[in-house]
Amino acid sequence: MTVDVCMVGNTLSYVEGSGQLWIHLNWALSLLDAGVDLTWVEFVEDDAEPADTTARVDALTRRLEVFGLADRLRLASNLALPPGPAAARAIRREEFAEADLMLSFCYWFPSEWVKAARAAAIVDIDPGLLQIWMADGDMVVAPHDHYFTIGETVGTPEARFPDGGVDWTYTPPPVHLPSWPVVAAPMSGAYTTVSHWWEDGWVCFDGEEYQNDKRVSFLDFVEVPKLAGVPVELATNLTDGDADDRVLLEANAWRLRDSASVSRTPTDYRHYIQESRGEFSCAKPSCMKLQNAWVSDRTICYLATGRPAIVQHTGPSRVLPDAAGILRFTSPAEAAAALQRAEADYDFHAREARALAEHTFDGNIVVRSILERCL
Repeated sequence: MTVDVCMVGNTLSYVEGSGQLWIHLNWALSLLDAGVDLTWVEFVEDDAEPADTTARVDALTRRLEVFGLADRLRLASNLALPPGPAAARAIRREEFAEADLMLSFCYWFPSEWVKAARAAAIVDIDPGLLQIWMADGDMVVAPHDHYFTIGETVGTPEARFPDGGVDWTYTPPPVHLPSWPVVAAPMSGAYTTVSHWWEDGWVCFDGEEYQNDKRVSFLDFVEVPKLAGVPVELATNLTDGDADDRVLLEANAWRLRDSASVSRTPTDYRHYIQESRGEFSCAKPSCMKLQNAWVSDRTICYLATGRPAIVQHTGPSRVLPDAAGILRFTSPAEAAAALQRAEADYDFHAREARALAEHTFDGNIVVRSILERCL
C-alpha cells in the first residue's frame, strides 16, 4: 500500500537559499525513493503580500522542476490566496488531513493544520536552540505525535539545555545518494564551505548571552589556512561593511567567494561542492556551548560526494568519527593538522567519507526508519 506524506517545508520565505532547499530536497527525494506519494506543502503567512507570494511560488516552482517535484508543490494558508498560480496550488485542510503522515520542518505551522493530520511528526534541525525557544516561550510549537531531532544529545542526560517539554527521538539527517554521486576530486581544488557571515544574532540562555553568528567562529580560526598550508575557500556574504573582516581573512590565506555566486540554484550549489577538494567549516557558537552533536546537512553532501570534511567538534557523538572521513577539531592547531592529515592520505579519507554517508546518512534508510516509527 502506498503511504501518502505531506512534507511541510520551510523554503518559501528564503527561496534563494539553495543550501536550505537541499535540506528539503534530500528528504523529499529520499521519501519518493521509499515509495511514498509525496505532497510538498509550504505555508503562506497571513500577512504575506500577494505579489511577493506569487513571485516566491514561481521561483520555488522553477527550482523544483529540475528535480521533478514542481507538480507536488501545494500551499497551505488560513486566508484566500491571490488569484493565479498561487491559488491554483492551494491545498484545503480537508485534503491535507487525508495524508497518512504530516512530516513538518515548519516549527510554526498552525495548530489547526497540525491537529487535522492523521499522524503529525516534526523534525528539529536547530538542536538546542529550538528547545530553548520552546522552553522560553519564544517559539510555540503545536503538539505533534512524534518529535525528531538531528541533535544526538537532545533530550538526553548529556544535554546542556532543556527538552522543551517533549520526548525527542534522534534521526540522522538524510542525503539522497543518487543526487550526490561520487565524482573525482580536483587535484588543485580547495577545501570549501558555503555559509552566512551574519545570521542568528544573539542567544540568551542560562544567564549567558553571546553572539551566534558564523562570523564569530570563523574568526576564532582565522589563522588555520596559513597554519595548514592547504587551500581553504569560504563562500559567504561579506558586504562593504565587512571590509576589515575581508582584509583579515585574506591576510591569513583564505580564498573568498560570494556565496550567491556559487549557489544561485541547487545545481550550482551541488556543482560547487563537487568541484571542491573537501569541506572546511566552523559551526555556530551555540553548537559548541550546547554540545548538541550537530552535523550540517551541507557536510553530509560533501561526504556523499566522496569529500573529506574537516569540521568543528560540536559534542560527543555515537555516529560521527573524529579522524576518518570526518575530522573534527576544537582548536586552530587541531584544525590545521586535520587539513594536513586529510591531504596526506586523501584517498583513504575520501573513501571513508562516502562510506559514512552510505552507512549513516543514506536517505533511503533514514526516511524508512521515520516512516516505521510513525506508521
